[in-house]
Amino acid sequence: MIRLNVFIQVSAENRAAVLEVAKELVACSLKDKGCIAYDIFESATRSDVLMICETWQDAESLTAHEGAAHFVTLVPQIQGLASMKLEKFDF
Repeated sequence: MIRLNVFIQVSAENRAAVLEVAKELVACSLKDKGCIAYDIFESATRSDVLMICETWQDAESLTAHEGAAHFVTLVPQIQGLASMKLEKFDF
């Protein structure tokens, strides 16, 4: 399995827009084949930090997700509003 932690640093003025797009990304991604878990979390201590946690069955599932229409449309929208940092773990 593969776990991705995507940290999103966003300004106060863009936070609501990023959350809206991220929630759409979550809803669509949960339907992708091989998606075990996909959710967005808000930091309890920093209002400028969000995190998307993803768990994928295998590399093929993750690759298919990264090519899906919702991914190639929504992720650039988030990137235009915030900075993102990715951590990847295989287990």
